[in-house]
Amino acid sequence: MENKETTPSVTPAAPRPPSAAPMHRESSGPRRPGGGGRRFAPRRKVCRLCAEHVDLVDYKQAQIVRNFCTDTGKILSRRITGACAKHQRQIMRAVKINRNLSLMSYNG
Repeated sequence: MENKETTPSVTPAAPRPPSAAPMHRESSGPRRPGGGGRRFAPRRKVCRLCAEHVDLVDYKQAQIVRNFCTDTGKILSRRITGACAKHQRQIMRAVKINRNLSLMSYNG
């Protein structure tokens, strides 16, 4: 009796048809002429409070404080409002005081 080792037969993988190839960014569609990969550069937002020369945002200035909050009572970020860091901290403090005094609601 001979001891033969049997190896499984391996067949080479069949090449993929072009329709099954994964879509890459280069082949996703026609390119726009003159695009050059540039993105839209939005205009830099200016702090409204600095422009109006507001030195201190107080919790009693309810109309100003409400402009920097959503309808549900969340504080809007600097990225959205364009407020500078100094005024954003003052707005945050004023909103928290107003919530604590029940002048603003926590959840809208």
